[in-house]
Amino acid sequence: MAAGGEHVNGLKADPAAASGRAGAEREPAASAAGGFRFSAGPALEDIRRLQAEFTDERDWNQFHQPRNLLLALVGEVGEVSELFQWRGEVAEGLPDWTQSEREHLAHELSDVLIYLVELAEKCRVDLPQAVLAKMALNRLKYPASKVHGSAKKYTEYKD
Repeated sequence: MAAGGEHVNGLKADPAAASGRAGAEREPAASAAGGFRFSAGPALEDIRRLQAEFTDERDWNQFHQPRNLLLALVGEVGEVSELFQWRGEVAEGLPDWTQSEREHLAHELSDVLIYLVELAEKCRVDLPQAVLAKMALNRLKYPASKVHGSAKKYTEYKD
């Protein structure tokens, strides 16, 4: 990806926005609940296309098969875990983290997303549609009227 706001394949890369340093005009808006909200783009399809172009340009498709992508994904999740290791509980919004630590987290989470999207592509899983279907299943398994305020698994709830 590009640094410093350069255009990459028709999309503007903004590393400041990714790590929470953007100015007020670039800040993600608050959601209806008053919390954090992602920026409008790029969409998962844009990310898939950008990564496919990046991989094609380097002739790396020979290495980017599902098993290898899964192992790379797990490795990147491990790198995210390292950032949280030995910190105890971390408050939402990471108020005690330095800007450098936030940027490092943004990079590692981006690696996780990139590998996840590429794995979904190679496995022919339409990730946005799969997420909607899974959320619908979760609503059935965990009806708010039954589970509100509880962390039990769905098999532990009684009718």
